[in-house]
Amino acid sequence: MTDLASEFQVSEATIRRDLSEVEQEGYLKRTHGGVILDTSANHEPEVSQRLNDQKEQKARIGKAAADLVQDGEHIILDSGTTTLYIAKNLVNRSNITVITNDINVAAELREAKGITVIVIGGILAPNSYMLNGMFALNTLKTLHVQKYFLGTSSIHAKYGSTNTNADVVEVKKAMIEVAQEIIITADDTKIGKVTLHEVAPITSIHKFITGIEASEVQLKGFRDMGITVIQV
Repeated sequence: MTDLASEFQVSEATIRRDLSEVEQEGYLKRTHGGVILDTSANHEPEVSQRLNDQKEQKARIGKAAADLVQDGEHIILDSGTTTLYIAKNLVNRSNITVITNDINVAAELREAKGITVIVIGGILAPNSYMLNGMFALNTLKTLHVQKYFLGTSSIHAKYGSTNTNADVVEVKKAMIEVAQEIIITADDTKIGKVTLHEVAPITSIHKFITGIEASEVQLKGFRDMGITVIQV
């Protein structure tokens, strides 16, 4: 910080503020004593790796998300490791219909007697448990749900939810179309990142559930947009 302040002839407080703004735009990550370019949003790790990333935070997010589900509701659980934790917290609930395109999520709920599980058809994505494509889209056209819990690898207060993989975007957008309420579930490492393909514009998002690890700098933009932010 001292070197940057000297180079640009401004105070360290100004440097910290400017770096916070650039970090929020998704271009860099601050580290202890410096900054690095943030390229992680442009690469989606393997499912096996993501299952072990931020496990404690994802578990908290999953419980908070499940607590928002009311008996009698129809919901969509997106494919992903965070939404898998939502399923884990719904197992003992009753009179709920869960629609998903994730085989792992469906398997988690297979013995939940009070939950009706609908797995939308589709083509199984490589190295994934996700179903996509024409069959999934055709099924979604016939549905209407109260809540869609959208998992994302990139969430930004200006650009919303984005994804590196164009093949998954169309199904996610179709899920948005049939839901009354869009709820983003993402740990703090996903915040401020932007990738190529838009999934959900920021104006379409109603709630955002994330961990207490997220800073106020990271979350202010979402609150300013009128999104209900839930930290757990």
